[in-house]
Amino acid sequence: MKVPDFSIIIPTFNRALFLNTAIDSVLNQTHTDFELIIIDDGSLDNTRSLVESCHDTRLNYIITEHKGVSSARNTGIKNAKSDWLCFLDSDDKFRKDKLAITYDAIQNNPDYKIFHTEEIWYMNGKLLDQKKIHKKPSGHVFPNALKICCIGMSTSTIHRSAFDEAGLFDESMQACEDYDLWLRMTLTMPVFLIKEALTIKQGGHKDQLSRTYPAMDRFRIYSLDKLLSSGKLDKSQYNLAYQELEHRCNIVSKGAVKRGNLDEIEEYKQMLGKYRN
Repeated sequence: MKVPDFSIIIPTFNRALFLNTAIDSVLNQTHTDFELIIIDDGSLDNTRSLVESCHDTRLNYIITEHKGVSSARNTGIKNAKSDWLCFLDSDDKFRKDKLAITYDAIQNNPDYKIFHTEEIWYMNGKLLDQKKIHKKPSGHVFPNALKICCIGMSTSTIHRSAFDEAGLFDESMQACEDYDLWLRMTLTMPVFLIKEALTIKQGGHKDQLSRTYPAMDRFRIYSLDKLLSSGKLDKSQYNLAYQELEHRCNIVSKGAVKRGNLDEIEEYKQMLGKYRN
């Protein structure tokens, strides 16, 4: 059996309201050599009937126990046939030429394992202007990845070998799992930016992870702690990661002061002490 050019992985949990748009945006691609893997992370809505009403032979529907988006994406990776993996959140969509343009970029830039694109953002149905900090980087982007999740998951195409090198998504993280992945990948691998907006993101609905877990800096601190203790950073990378950890700990500690949580403040002081040169 021929291996498809791409495996597109959509994790979903109770997102039937949006999922049909995401699926259609994949099945209507101008580049047609792909498989679509939908990982249903234990949905309780009508996701199953929606997906099973689609009879496209390129679609692989997998239902799992509810374990979160990291586990769902990892399941997709493990079941993918292609070496090139595209990710799409169930409330986002691709432009119809996303795969065609990405395919050409891959052929013309064979030294890269990670590709991403520009994106268009909508918030509650209104076009959202992106700030300077959201400018997409290219090349060796580890310093960018420390500051912000600089690669949109729904814009990314990643070669399987990048996961072999950096590891899969951390399934213990309820949020910021993409930030954690990009830290590990960009530590050693350059990133190629396709300078076209090929993904359309929809924001503002109440079940987004950024709303469910408002204290996102705690997850970032966890990732930075793991990274600094990994022994994989050179001196420059170590110093940058420590500075970012210090910055995040200071932010969270200010909140702990207001709550009178002295144990949390002491925890972050001890963490910083482990890595201070």
